This record gives sequence, C-alpha cells and structure tokens, in this order.
Amino acid sequence: MNASQNKRIKFEELGLKNYLEAFEYQQSLMDEIITIKIKNRENEDQEPETTPNYLLFVEHPHVYTLGKSGDEHNMLANESKLKEIDATFVKTNRGGDITYHGFGQLVGYPILDLDNFKSDIHLYMRNLEEVIIRAIAEYGLKGERSVGETGVWLDVGKPYARKICALGVKTSKWVTMHGFGLNVNTDLRYFEYIIPCGIKDKAVTSLKRELEREIDLEEVKEKIKKHFQDVFEAELF
Repeated sequence: MNASQNKRIKFEELGLKNYLEAFEYQQSLMDEIITIKIKNRENEDQEPETTPNYLLFVEHPHVYTLGKSGDEHNMLANESKLKEIDATFVKTNRGGDITYHGFGQLVGYPILDLDNFKSDIHLYMRNLEEVIIRAIAEYGLKGERSVGETGVWLDVGKPYARKICALGVKTSKWVTMHGFGLNVNTDLRYFEYIIPCGIKDKAVTSLKRELEREIDLEEVKEKIKKHFQDVFEAELF
C-alpha cells in the first residue's frame, strides 16, 4: 500500500431522500475526489493530497431508474400508471438496465477512490456482491453470483432463481458512484411494472419474503457496514 492510500471511509446516513437529490449529492462527492486527483497529477513534485471515500445509506420514495445502456421497453408502466402507484421514472448514468428503489429497500452508494483500494472495476463489483452475500448469510440465506447477471441471487441455476440485491455503478477516473439496492422489507409488487435489469424470466425477492417476517432495517445496516469494512479492508467512521 503506498503512503497516500486512504482506507478510511466516511459513513453518512441520508435517511429518506428523493432519488435526484441523492444523485446530485453523490455527483458532488465524486467531483470533489476527481478534482483532488487531477490536482495531484498536475503537481507531481508536491506531496499528493489524500482523497476521501464515502459510503452513503439512503432509502428512496418509489422510483424506477434506467441505466445508460438500458432499454426503455423494460419499463412497463405508462405515465398514468406511474401516477397511480405514486412512482417516478428517472434516466441515470450508471451501468445496468432498469431497477426499482422504494421504501423498505436499503440503498448503498459507495463513493470510493479505487486507487485507495484496487483499481479494478470487476473486482470492485465482486466485492460489493461479497458484502451482501456475507450479510444475508447471517440470516441463513445463501446468496450467490449468477454468471453474466450482476447482483446477488438465491437458488442460481434453478427454475425459481430470484434476485435479492441489484447492483449498478458508474466510475470516472477510478472514482465510483451508485451502488446496490438490497430488498429488505420492499413491496415487491412494484417490480411487476418493469422487467428488472432487463432479465425476463427471473423473479425478485426480499429478506422479508424469504424469512416470512418484517426485518429490522437498522440491524441489516450494521451487518452491511461490518462486512463492508472486512471485504474492503477499510475503516468506516
């Protein structure tokens, strides 16, 4: 690890926040880190300034977000249906297709300078999945990866395979934004209005559905924070 690598991650709990507000906040943190990196590169003869890292937890009101490579045909609800179900539709700049965020879902946005960890997007995605896999294992669920389908799944390779956590990220100059959406107590009926992640024949599930009880969201957050520190060999503060 070089001297300027910073493995400390500032944790922020945003509570319930509109998707676009949270998006703008993420973007501002990403821009801040990129600005420092550019300055460091321009002043190579000086001691480099350490770049910060952030982990944001947030819950969004009902919203469907479409990634930049996504297909709008995977949005099945028209404007009047969206109004009826009190949801909004937003095109965003992350990778991946369409997903849903809403009440009872834990959304995590790591804004990390991967130069502080490992400059490898593939590894970063697998590490995010690993955090979720370890966290849900504490509830007795065996989370798995599905080849070519990002996220965390249950019963991969079986006809009743189902996704419990969606992932979608954007990186610029090795700085990340966006992240994961883990279905904890999520109202899964909202997934009926989309083809989640553009995958037609797979179901979506939640901790609540799998365990047949309401789950303590705060407890889930603590588990994810613990495993995030372990997997990324980082310190949250």
